[in-house]
Amino acid sequence: MLRLDILDDNAAELDPYGEEFDYAEAFASLDLDEVKADIVDVMTDSQEWWPADYGTYGPLFIRMAWHSAGTYRTLDGRAGAAGARQRLPPESSWPDNVNLDKARRVLQPVKQKYGRKLSWGDLIVLAGNVALETMGFETYGFGGGREDAYKSNEAVEWGPETEWETTDPERFEDGEVGDLKDPLANTVMGLIYVNPEGPYGEPDVEGSAANIREEFDRMAMDDEETVALIAGGHTFGKVHGADDEADIGPEPDAAPIEEQGLGWDHDFEKAGMITSGIEGPWNATPTMWDTGYLDNLLGYEWEPHKGPGGAWQWQPATEEEREDIEKAPDAQDFDESEEPMMLTTDVALKRDDDYREVLEDFQENPDHFQQAFARAWYKLIHRDMGPKQRLVGHEVPDEEFVWQDPIPEADYETVGADEIADLEAAIRDADLSRTDLVKTAWASASTYRDSDKRGGANGARVRLEPQKNWEANEPETLANVLDTYEEIQAEFNESRDDDVRVSLADLIVLGGNVGVEDAAADAGYDVDVPFEPGRTDASAEQTDADSFEPLKPKADGFRNYLGEGDFNDLYDTLEERMVDKAELLNLSVTELTALVGGMRALGATYDDTDRGVLTDDPGALTNDFFANLLDMDYEWEPVDDDEEVFEGYERDSGEQVWEATRFDLVFGSNARLRAHADVYAAEDGEEKLVEDFVAAWHKVMTLDRFDLE
Repeated sequence: MLRLDILDDNAAELDPYGEEFDYAEAFASLDLDEVKADIVDVMTDSQEWWPADYGTYGPLFIRMAWHSAGTYRTLDGRAGAAGARQRLPPESSWPDNVNLDKARRVLQPVKQKYGRKLSWGDLIVLAGNVALETMGFETYGFGGGREDAYKSNEAVEWGPETEWETTDPERFEDGEVGDLKDPLANTVMGLIYVNPEGPYGEPDVEGSAANIREEFDRMAMDDEETVALIAGGHTFGKVHGADDEADIGPEPDAAPIEEQGLGWDHDFEKAGMITSGIEGPWNATPTMWDTGYLDNLLGYEWEPHKGPGGAWQWQPATEEEREDIEKAPDAQDFDESEEPMMLTTDVALKRDDDYREVLEDFQENPDHFQQAFARAWYKLIHRDMGPKQRLVGHEVPDEEFVWQDPIPEADYETVGADEIADLEAAIRDADLSRTDLVKTAWASASTYRDSDKRGGANGARVRLEPQKNWEANEPETLANVLDTYEEIQAEFNESRDDDVRVSLADLIVLGGNVGVEDAAADAGYDVDVPFEPGRTDASAEQTDADSFEPLKPKADGFRNYLGEGDFNDLYDTLEERMVDKAELLNLSVTELTALVGGMRALGATYDDTDRGVLTDDPGALTNDFFANLLDMDYEWEPVDDDEEVFEGYERDSGEQVWEATRFDLVFGSNARLRAHADVYAAEDGEEKLVEDFVAAWHKVMTLDRFDLE
């Protein structure tokens, strides 16, 4: 059974505030300073049911915000702070999120006070920022506008394991730690990044450093950002695990009903607080921004030992060093003290030459450390929000970062109806095929990912590295189309004696619309594909080419592009990859079906092959794909053992008449997809197909037009 249910959320109204509710607009109406003051009030009001460490929940709030945002991964753009899915399963019950349910309960009065104006997504991250500021750190800023999710994202692939805190060889390409399969970014089921004790729970610093580098690279963090985040985060608070025999209750989603969603119940008066199983602070000043973490890590030799919670942790290597190191106050009893410790992941930074160089630079240059952590933290908590224009509030910094995929503002007037008509005529007069028009527009717009609001047609980055050379985009053909568009653009812009100009990004989409309209006309339907000008063209300097590589299609069911074969991912079939992409495009099952059928009728296939073009009249927007796919006059046979390409034969004559792929045949073999195909295959279904295709096409072309919302 193909998991089509992951597309159902794209067609359903799940938000109790309704489809028209604007989270960003609601956030903009807040008095942010008042909200922050309220957060400080609850942060410093220790509750008997869960006492605050050192009299403040600040370090707990930092961990909560980090673990909310830190799930983000570049390979599919999923997870992250948006949606506040830390409060929903499975993240709500991850072993790495032990006791973060308490942090959210502490914040409940703030959420109740501001209601719909303050989403949990914003509140969780803002609380982390406020916590940092109360402990002497200057943050880089904060942008609001995150929406809340009310259902787990079933499209996220977390890994092959069926138990928490396990690592299956299937998580890695070669069965060995070091090459995670896409789209994963963590090495252990239920942990944000890596095991703090070391790979497979062993204090292996070399392996830990390798894991850290891979995971943070999959979050688009370089070595300096990685060290800044770890060192900055571990400047505050402590880890808990004072008792290895404590009776710990089940996680929130397995807890009894009377616990009301609180998990990991235990008697902390007897056992102490139990979270990670590791015990101790990193430095003597766990509620103050300073270089204490760096000084301890670099200033002492560290050796592994089993701590009181039974987990591997590190202590100063000699008795003399253990006596010399400055102690921290006990988190609950300030008359007592605790010896600082380190995690395997901390010592891994010291033992890795490149990471150590950054550590030493930060220690020698505290201002650089402050700035590096501020910028890396800002990136961490905003990475999944898309372009700067989506951020709301007076604390949004003026600076626009390259990781936000900036697009320049138009310094000209956009085209109107008359100019659009002239440009459409110029496109029709150019030596470009209908399929080239459609495929170029699709190549540009379909890079969009609703998961992190990246990609899309705005910016015309399809003409830049790396997109212009992606195999799926047929580089030679793409270059020819773009050259023609540039000629049309230049002729139009140079002919104007006013401020009206057209961008290449708008021309690319307009050309695709022309192709669709002409295809519909050939099928006997007069349609106007909606077109909203206003896109602009990004420069190479505004484009981080490396960070766009994860957007590269490994396969594309819409263009019938099968890819290069070695996918190195957790998806078993081509059709799974097609559905996954449809989910990232925010498509419903109906929209997926209409788009694939329409693209096949248009002949808009990779390399102009006949695969899936089940019609004698390619280029016309007919329902032939569905009618012939469901026609029992034909039977199908795989061409080889891979069962990716199939040949269709007439049952009566045995003559081969069609060729198709799994992308095509799944619309006949899967019950839900066949039910939709059946609607379009009917004699009265063609007009509906045209209407649905045009609507879905327009949706994809405007997914990144946040200015239209």
